[in-house]
Amino acid sequence: MILSRVLSSALLVALISTSALAENISGDPVYQSDTPAGYSMLGDLLIARPLLIGATLIGSVAFVVSLPFSLASGSVNETAESLVFDPGREAFVRCLGCTKAGYKVQERD
Repeated sequence: MILSRVLSSALLVALISTSALAENISGDPVYQSDTPAGYSMLGDLLIARPLLIGATLIGSVAFVVSLPFSLASGSVNETAESLVFDPGREAFVRCLGCTKAGYKVQERD
């Protein structure tokens, strides 16, 4: 039951992101704007953020479980980056509805 809800939510996120990233024949983005559309913000708030927070929590548990193996191979930083920091950055640093993580900084004249 829960798995079917998670999979249908993931499918919905994929459909929303695919339509948001559509390109025309010349390769130029169809929709260019500094502010994401309302449906992107809503889908991000209701679907993507909870899934990303869950991925961060699950990745944290997986990181702790894999820590002995990561220490032995010397790949602790890469493991932490992939399992914890990447989903956490997308969940907490990315603006609502944006496709890339990072803070929006407006330049002054």
